[in-house]
Amino acid sequence: MSYPGYPPSGGYPAFPGYPPTGQESVYPPAGQYSYPAVPGGYPPGGAGTYPAAPPSAGYPGAAGYPAPGGYPAPGGYPGTPQAGGMPPYPGAPTGPGFGVPPAGPGFGGYPQPPAQSYAGGGPAQIPVGYAGGQAPSPMPGPPAAMVQCTQGTIQAAPNFDAGRDAEILRKAMKGFGTDEQAIIDVVANRSNDQRQKIKAAFKTMYGKDLIKDLKSELSGNVEELILALFMPSTYYDAWSLRHAMKGAGTQERVLIEILCTRTNQEIQEIVKCYKSEFGRDIEQDIRADTSGHFERLLISMCQGNRDENQTVDYQKAQEDAQRLYQAGEGRLGTDESCFNMVLATRSFPQLKATVEAYSRIANRDLLSSIDREFSGNVERGLKAILQCALNRPAFFAERLYYSMKGAGTDDSTLIRIIVTRSEIDLVQIKQMFTQMYQKTLATMIASDTSGDYRRLLLAIVGQ
Repeated sequence: MSYPGYPPSGGYPAFPGYPPTGQESVYPPAGQYSYPAVPGGYPPGGAGTYPAAPPSAGYPGAAGYPAPGGYPAPGGYPGTPQAGGMPPYPGAPTGPGFGVPPAGPGFGGYPQPPAQSYAGGGPAQIPVGYAGGQAPSPMPGPPAAMVQCTQGTIQAAPNFDAGRDAEILRKAMKGFGTDEQAIIDVVANRSNDQRQKIKAAFKTMYGKDLIKDLKSELSGNVEELILALFMPSTYYDAWSLRHAMKGAGTQERVLIEILCTRTNQEIQEIVKCYKSEFGRDIEQDIRADTSGHFERLLISMCQGNRDENQTVDYQKAQEDAQRLYQAGEGRLGTDESCFNMVLATRSFPQLKATVEAYSRIANRDLLSSIDREFSGNVERGLKAILQCALNRPAFFAERLYYSMKGAGTDDSTLIRIIVTRSEIDLVQIKQMFTQMYQKTLATMIASDTSGDYRRLLLAIVGQ
């Protein structure tokens, strides 16, 4: 299987500013790579060609924002999914394989958002230089706060008054019956930080615990959703991890979804919160509930120590790609520790460059090689890391799709992703969902849920 549009009918895009004007025939420096020097830059024409820069109308400007006329950029996203619903997942590509993308416009990869925020900083930086050439210099991007603000469906309400909101909630729960719509109108239109202030104001004004009152008035999925919205973000992640390992059985997909996708700071805060709130060491719980290479991968993730430098070292990407090939496809058996080392330590933009380098070396994509070399939870964990490196919103869009596909709904996953991404990148997740599945996220939610639960989910997601 292959990730939607991976590879596309086209090849890799031109890096803006690469090769530098006037130096088209000398990049990369002669003798550095096995490609013969040809006019027009690197690599030579034919398979794997970097096409000319796409027209300005379809590519993000210098500030990393989508061009006027909308998002996603034409030609940069996957084509129409296969008939029958779900498009192919990254893995076993059809045809000659992922590794040698044909010439032509388009990005040779996973569907690409114009400005993806990785490590809590700005968008991924695209270097102007090439390893061995001039030193890479990052492209300017909007500040992190601006990126976060434009990507979430929920933003802080203007003219916020915690006391007034507390009063609305009190009236909604007082007396016979509950005014669920009034509760929805408040919680779906306030940021997490504002909800914490409402909780404090409610206790100050009425001497009662808002959460206990909500629990007594609500039930089922809408109760779980509203309680999740009132949990501080870090606590909700820690709580989700605790419940994934509590009691009989382990929900490994929850561990992967959280630990393999969060930034260093988020993971470090989760680890501290887990200890302070539940009195337990998360590493010990992981060791008790998992084993083997999957356990080692999760322990690596718990360190919150991934390189978060946004500048890509293309020489290192080439070396890592060679190392991964020799640890898997290029030998009998698999050196799992090599995959763990590279995928647990490299920055997400660096991993993206490594995926591209690997496809040229191995004549297949790295996701497909992981499919062939690994199985079970460690395979899912490694692939989740790469999918986040290639396009984090597409990873969450796929998780949302499978939470609702088929008979029944995985409500906990649906709630967790909608709540945790609502102030980060739910706008991009919605766009990728439509691109990958040819239906909107709101449409699928509306057909899979009902009542106040549906109304609150749709209020968060937006139309």
